[in-house]
Amino acid sequence: MADKEAMTVLILMTSDVHGFVLPRDYGTGEPAAKGLAKAGTLIRRLRRDYPRHLTVDNGDLIQGSPLTFYQARCGGDTLHPMVACLESLVYDAAVVGNHEFNYGPGVLTKVMEESQFPWLAANICRKGTKEPAFGEPYLLRTFPGDCRVAVLGLTTKYIPFWEHPTNIAAWDFIDPVETARVWVPFLRREKGADAVIVAYHGGLERDPKSGEPLERLTGENQAYQICTEVEGIDVLLGGHQHRGVVAEVAGVQVIQPENDARQLAKVVLTLEQDRGHWRVSGKKADLLEVGDVPADAEIERIVRPYEEKTQAWLEQPLGRVRGNMRIEDPMAARLADNPYIEFVNRVQMHYSEAPISCASIFADTCPGFSAQVTMRQILANYMYPNTLRVLRVRGETIRQALEVTATFFERGPDGAPGVNPAFCRPKVQHYNYDMWEGIEYTLDISRPAGSRVVLLNQGGEPLDPCGFYDVVMNNYRAAGGSLYGMFSGAEVVRDIQTEVSELLTNYFLEHEWVEATCDHNWRVTGCRARFAPA
Repeated sequence: MADKEAMTVLILMTSDVHGFVLPRDYGTGEPAAKGLAKAGTLIRRLRRDYPRHLTVDNGDLIQGSPLTFYQARCGGDTLHPMVACLESLVYDAAVVGNHEFNYGPGVLTKVMEESQFPWLAANICRKGTKEPAFGEPYLLRTFPGDCRVAVLGLTTKYIPFWEHPTNIAAWDFIDPVETARVWVPFLRREKGADAVIVAYHGGLERDPKSGEPLERLTGENQAYQICTEVEGIDVLLGGHQHRGVVAEVAGVQVIQPENDARQLAKVVLTLEQDRGHWRVSGKKADLLEVGDVPADAEIERIVRPYEEKTQAWLEQPLGRVRGNMRIEDPMAARLADNPYIEFVNRVQMHYSEAPISCASIFADTCPGFSAQVTMRQILANYMYPNTLRVLRVRGETIRQALEVTATFFERGPDGAPGVNPAFCRPKVQHYNYDMWEGIEYTLDISRPAGSRVVLLNQGGEPLDPCGFYDVVMNNYRAAGGSLYGMFSGAEVVRDIQTEVSELLTNYFLEHEWVEATCDHNWRVTGCRARFAPA
């Protein structure tokens, strides 16, 4: 038998870049160990050592930073900066992520038309059909020696639970497992793929070793299911969860990087030729940190004019705050009513005319508002393009939602409050802790989960479990996704189509001064105090 020939193929992948290009924090202006410019240096460097290579972005590219927000709202006909960067770095393909739909079909269509690379999404189909909506849902690359490597794009099917219906009216979101069962054999048998890579904008729902669930199995993340139920996959490129993973599931190499281009995913495939056919004989996966890597000069040059306009826009003064609306201790701000979250709730109530509101501090990095408020502060606090929806729900539904909110906390051995690990893994979900206005409530976290709401009133009277109440919340929460399925199917009283960040902006522009007020309508008890009450 003749000696087997061998070759290596390099696969590089970014995911959940969210519009972060330069290694700088938009809120503080300080250097940050992230950004596509740093990842770009690694991409160019690594490809020099591997003549056979593929570079893929795995979704959530065009939303999430002030740069992409400004481009969507003020960029006009200019080439999208993220497309320009991927073109410079010679990406082979991009996968459609859930946040690609946030700015509506017009922005997404424009981005796709500008791109020289294909956008892959086998399970996003034209309404009422099984036809992939964005052209061929796979990339097939033939390397010298007639070695064929295929990349199939898949996207989380959970998008309809989050996205505003008008943004996705033209498409159906099919189960990615069922879709992979169709396309993977097609790529193997009909297209002669020697290696099949699934690029899935979704994450691992189960522990890769034990198979135990890592989260409530809603269908948002199905990477484990894809690997264990679909034959013929060599590598699964994951994302969406904003956490680094290198694992093997049912013989499939799984890798996903952290968000904001903090990491670059690298997979090296070794293929051997045996009796005229190539087969994968080795797989090595690594997550490469971008921390100490210098930014790519060409990417910096490309993005500079976009950044200059964005930075000028971010510094626009909008209004003034009288009093303290800063978030100095995120945990303290979630343990007792605070002026920042009260302000957000009252703005939501003002524009929706709803008597009850709930809102979140999305991340521990949210700074609140200083005395002089700018666009930079608005977007540092409210980085998602959410709109508002008023639901009519029963009092018991509000209690159920508050019980979910109360599971955010766990008590340490010394009685100090901490964050339930379920809100940190498989990804940080601080946005799933809500604080309410228009009702009075107390959460006692010394009690078992499910019985922590010890006070729930409105106007001093207990909330009627069977009575109906109008509540305003963001569209993500109102859709019942993630932990709040109790809201799914509730009567929609009103939709406010203006994004919340714009409503906050308008409120400051409409008022010369905004008072930092706090009515202390809610509190968390049953834990050791972390701060002195205001």
